[in-house]
Amino acid sequence: MNRDIFIKKNFNNKNIKNLNLNFGPQHPAAHGVLRLILQLNGEIIEKADAHVGLLHRGTEKLIESKNYLHSIPYFDRLDYVSMMIQEHGYCLAIEKLLNNQTYNNELIKIRTIYDELTRILNHLLALACHALDVGSMSPIFWAFEEREKILEFYERVSGARMHAVFYRPYSLKINKFEKELFLDILFFLKNCFTTINEINNILLYNKLWKQRLVNLGLYNTNHVINYGLTGVMARCVGIKRDVRLNLLNTYAYYYYVNFKSFISTNGDSYDRYILRILEIIESLSIVNKVIIKLNLSKKIIITKKQLKTNKFTKMEDVIKHFKYWSEGIKIKQNITYAAVESPKGEFGVSLISDNSNYPYKCKIRSPAYFHLQVLPSIAIGTLIADLVALIGTIDIVFGEIDR
Repeated sequence: MNRDIFIKKNFNNKNIKNLNLNFGPQHPAAHGVLRLILQLNGEIIEKADAHVGLLHRGTEKLIESKNYLHSIPYFDRLDYVSMMIQEHGYCLAIEKLLNNQTYNNELIKIRTIYDELTRILNHLLALACHALDVGSMSPIFWAFEEREKILEFYERVSGARMHAVFYRPYSLKINKFEKELFLDILFFLKNCFTTINEINNILLYNKLWKQRLVNLGLYNTNHVINYGLTGVMARCVGIKRDVRLNLLNTYAYYYYVNFKSFISTNGDSYDRYILRILEIIESLSIVNKVIIKLNLSKKIIITKKQLKTNKFTKMEDVIKHFKYWSEGIKIKQNITYAAVESPKGEFGVSLISDNSNYPYKCKIRSPAYFHLQVLPSIAIGTLIADLVALIGTIDIVFGEIDR
């Protein structure tokens, strides 16, 4: 029987209902906490409704219940693959509240080095897991080998591989570093560049990779403005929005470093992949330039034996240290907003102080929360198989979305 005659005979007078399907939270690509309610016409998505709420830790309220210094660890646990950059944003907000943004030159150089290492750490995970979701397994092995080296650099300055709690207002967890640390970072930069080239060679001109990503997840400048997209999500449509380039409100050492922030114009998943690769390469270059400008003959460099020496040789020093960390710092009534360019976009912290050692109000602007909002819009009209590729290209982590 002819197909058209069969359809006309059997379905002419019947109502066909679209299929409603739950995607996640158990699905591996849904991060364990994302639930998408899909309305499908065959395999084509006609509607997508994003549900969050399985974490819901109330991070901002927890921060308001502790003194300023005790709240630093919470920022490691928001986007838990971009740890130190988020600590940086919080420390900048505290420093602005104190109205005394005077920095040690070596301090901001160290912060810049670890900010950019964190950017590489995030993008390696994003690219490798995106490739794995789409069907390429090799990049994840290479990327995770490089990530292990960066996590070792975390451990060497903080004692922790992930939740470092390394940054402090006007200082760092330690003020002296081994010279060998910076030499090892320089050696890592060279090897990591080779690894990025290998990953890029496998994916960039791969026929299947391009078929899955080119013209997928298209949007325009109106989406960027309406949804508040930042980072790669904004730069892929030609909007050069980068907090590091803001000369009126610059932070860290970026003002003194010649670097590029890349843009593209297509606004599809393939462009976002290319931009993340270029950002990794540029971050490698920034770290190299800052280490060269770092004065390794200064007193920030010590030997391993000196590093292990206990500095609390007097009881007065112990009491002073205990009071500082138990009571915290009291800040006069003030309000501020500080932002940093995290790997996912603009990460901002708003703080209101009220003459106490606790923040009266804390509000966190997490970029992935805004990026998730655009997913239902760009998913309409795509196949259900492409949904996994879309989740990968917007690079979301639910620690900062459902905070």
